Amino acid sequence: MERKTRLTRLVHLSGNHSAQTVADALIDEFTALPTQLTRTLTWDQDNEMFQHGRIEAATGLSIYFADPHSPWQRGTNEYTNKLLRQYFPKGTDLGQWSQAHLDRVATELNHRPRKELHDHTPHQLRQGLRYRLKHNRFASILGICPRRLSTRS
Repeated sequence: MERKTRLTRLVHLSGNHSAQTVADALIDEFTALPTQLTRTLTWDQDNEMFQHGRIEAATGLSIYFADPHSPWQRGTNEYTNKLLRQYFPKGTDLGQWSQAHLDRVATELNHRPRKELHDHTPHQLRQGLRYRLKHNRFASILGICPRRLSTRS
């Protein structure tokens, strides 16, 4: 989803960054999202992803790992980290912030127009994807080809 819309979701990790805690948080977050919008996750080589198999099994995600010292393989993540530094300077203990505060920051970022999105916001693009998914689902129920449907109008 984030590669198409650049939608930001921030997850509070209570207490620690162990593989168990990260896996539990990611499973909760990704199972709450529509499966059509969550297909892959690219991570760096950190130890937090030792339970990637459990995350894949629980969510249906395909998890990929970037090569060490290759930030260009996770460009959107690096850019989002840059934006997040405006709210949380490097070295900030993120444990001091509540999930509600993280949600407010994510909402602000998701309503911010982006040049790479042709001045649309991640929120606008997500709404468009939701509409198309709903529209295509109803079209398939009615036996209408979604491709043909999108060319009408």
